[in-house]
Amino acid sequence: MKKTQFTKLLSLLLCIVLIAAMALFAGCNDNTSSNPVSSGITETPKTEKSFTFVVVDTAGEETSFEISTDKAIVGDALLDEGLIAGEDGQYGLYVKTVNGITLDFEKDGKYWAFYVNDQYATAGVDATEIVDGETYSFKAE
Repeated sequence: MKKTQFTKLLSLLLCIVLIAAMALFAGCNDNTSSNPVSSGITETPKTEKSFTFVVVDTAGEETSFEISTDKAIVGDALLDEGLIAGEDGQYGLYVKTVNGITLDFEKDGKYWAFYVNDQYATAGVDATEIVDGETYSFKAE
């Protein structure tokens, strides 16, 4: 009889400890904070960037655009705005049309040259990351 009473007391004590542990764990894992529970998928926050885009046509006329975008690549932002179009080639996007003006080196002997801050770009428009506040240009050459 004493053994049964001792077992019941031990079981009751164990239940109390488990309930206390669960309450403590639930209090530490409160989901009412402003940080949502992660689903294991990391999502990159979209950051708005702004840059100036300048088009210099065959007559030397400049047209300037202020672009605000959440894209990371200049080419993606300009394609999204409908300001450039071209063909995918072995070296990336070959831009043939800028601001509605099409140049084809095979026909005209002219092409669109890509510049970053008035310096000839070292990478294509589809490989150039946007730096907030910079100026990107296409010039007819």
